[in-house]
Amino acid sequence: MKENKIQANCYQWYHNNYCLKHHKPRGVMFSVPNELAGTNKIAMMQAKAMGLVSGVSDTIIILPNGNIIFCEFKDATGIQSEKQKEFESIVTNLGFEYKLIRSLQEFQTWIQSK
Repeated sequence: MKENKIQANCYQWYHNNYCLKHHKPRGVMFSVPNELAGTNKIAMMQAKAMGLVSGVSDTIIILPNGNIIFCEFKDATGIQSEKQKEFESIVTNLGFEYKLIRSLQEFQTWIQSK
Protein backbone atom coordinates (compact mmCIF):
# COMPACT_ATOMS: atom_id res chain seq x y z
CA MET A 1 0.00 0.00 0.00
CA LYS A 2 1.28 3.50 -0.83
CA GLU A 3 2.34 5.86 1.95
CA ASN A 4 -0.40 8.39 1.23
CA LYS A 5 -3.06 5.68 1.51
CA ILE A 6 -1.62 4.43 4.81
CA GLN A 7 -1.64 8.00 6.13
CA ALA A 8 -5.21 8.61 4.94
CA ASN A 9 -6.46 5.38 6.53
CA CYS A 10 -4.75 6.21 9.82
CA TYR A 11 -6.07 9.76 9.83
CA GLN A 12 -9.63 8.65 9.13
CA TRP A 13 -9.51 6.00 11.86
CA TYR A 14 -8.02 8.41 14.43
CA HIS A 15 -10.41 11.20 13.51
CA ASN A 16 -13.46 8.93 13.74
CA ASN A 17 -12.38 7.46 17.07
CA TYR A 18 -10.82 10.39 18.93
CA CYS A 19 -11.54 13.77 17.28
CA LEU A 20 -15.30 14.15 16.94
CA LYS A 21 -17.34 16.53 19.10
CA HIS A 22 -18.78 13.74 21.23
CA HIS A 23 -15.34 12.38 22.19
CA LYS A 24 -14.41 13.56 25.67
CA PRO A 25 -11.63 14.54 25.76
CA ARG A 26 -10.97 15.10 22.08
CA GLY A 27 -7.71 14.49 20.28
CA VAL A 28 -6.32 16.27 17.24
CA MET A 29 -4.41 14.91 14.25
CA PHE A 30 -3.36 17.07 11.34
CA SER A 31 -1.23 16.82 8.24
CA VAL A 32 1.87 18.83 7.43
CA PRO A 33 1.72 18.79 3.60
CA ASN A 34 5.31 19.83 2.86
CA GLU A 35 5.23 18.07 -0.51
CA LEU A 36 2.69 20.60 -1.82
CA ALA A 37 5.26 23.40 -1.67
CA GLY A 38 7.47 21.60 -4.16
CA THR A 39 5.15 22.26 -7.09
CA ASN A 40 7.27 25.18 -8.35
CA LYS A 41 10.09 27.51 -7.27
CA ILE A 42 7.84 30.42 -6.34
CA ALA A 43 5.56 28.23 -4.21
CA MET A 44 8.63 26.72 -2.51
CA MET A 45 10.09 30.16 -1.72
CA GLN A 46 6.77 31.36 -0.32
CA ALA A 47 6.34 28.23 1.78
CA LYS A 48 9.86 28.55 3.21
CA ALA A 49 9.20 32.19 4.08
CA MET A 50 6.07 31.07 5.96
CA GLY A 51 7.84 28.34 7.96
CA LEU A 52 8.23 25.29 5.75
CA VAL A 53 10.82 23.00 7.31
CA SER A 54 12.28 20.09 5.37
CA GLY A 55 11.92 16.72 7.06
CA VAL A 56 8.92 17.55 9.25
CA SER A 57 6.76 14.52 10.00
CA ASP A 58 3.70 13.79 7.88
CA THR A 59 1.31 14.40 10.77
CA ILE A 60 1.23 15.79 14.26
CA ILE A 61 -1.04 14.13 16.79
CA ILE A 62 -2.25 15.68 20.03
CA LEU A 63 -3.58 12.87 22.18
CA PRO A 64 -6.50 13.42 24.56
CA ASN A 65 -4.00 13.22 27.46
CA GLY A 66 -2.11 16.22 26.00
CA ASN A 67 0.92 14.37 24.66
CA ILE A 68 2.18 15.55 21.28
CA ILE A 69 3.48 12.96 18.83
CA PHE A 70 5.13 13.40 15.45
CA CYS A 71 4.18 10.61 13.05
CA GLU A 72 5.83 9.69 9.76
CA PHE A 73 4.21 7.22 7.34
CA LYS A 74 6.20 4.90 5.10
CA ASP A 75 5.28 1.87 3.04
CA ALA A 76 6.88 -1.52 3.70
CA THR A 77 10.15 -0.56 1.99
CA GLY A 78 10.21 3.21 2.56
CA ILE A 79 13.11 4.79 4.40
CA GLN A 80 13.47 8.17 6.05
CA SER A 81 15.42 10.89 4.29
CA GLU A 82 18.37 12.47 6.08
CA LYS A 83 16.22 15.56 6.76
CA GLN A 84 13.51 13.35 8.31
CA LYS A 85 16.08 11.65 10.53
CA GLU A 86 17.38 15.06 11.57
CA PHE A 87 13.86 16.25 12.42
CA GLU A 88 13.23 13.06 14.42
CA SER A 89 16.41 13.69 16.39
CA ILE A 90 15.41 17.29 17.14
CA VAL A 91 11.94 16.45 18.43
CA THR A 92 13.02 13.41 20.44
CA ASN A 93 15.82 15.46 22.04
CA LEU A 94 13.12 17.96 23.04
CA GLY A 95 11.26 15.13 24.79
CA PHE A 96 8.56 14.46 22.21
CA GLU A 97 7.69 11.11 20.69
CA TYR A 98 8.31 10.41 17.01
CA LYS A 99 6.80 7.33 15.43
CA LEU A 100 7.38 5.70 12.05
CA ILE A 101 4.23 3.86 10.93
CA ARG A 102 3.91 1.33 8.09
CA SER A 103 0.29 0.14 8.38
CA LEU A 104 -3.12 0.99 9.78
CA GLN A 105 -2.94 -2.01 12.12
CA GLU A 106 0.41 -0.84 13.51
CA PHE A 107 -1.03 2.65 14.01
CA GLN A 108 -4.17 1.37 15.76
CA THR A 109 -2.19 -0.85 18.13
CA TRP A 110 0.21 1.96 18.93
CA ILE A 111 -2.48 4.62 19.53
CA GLN A 112 -4.54 2.26 21.70
CA SER A 113 -1.48 1.69 23.90
CA LYS A 114 -1.26 5.42 24.72
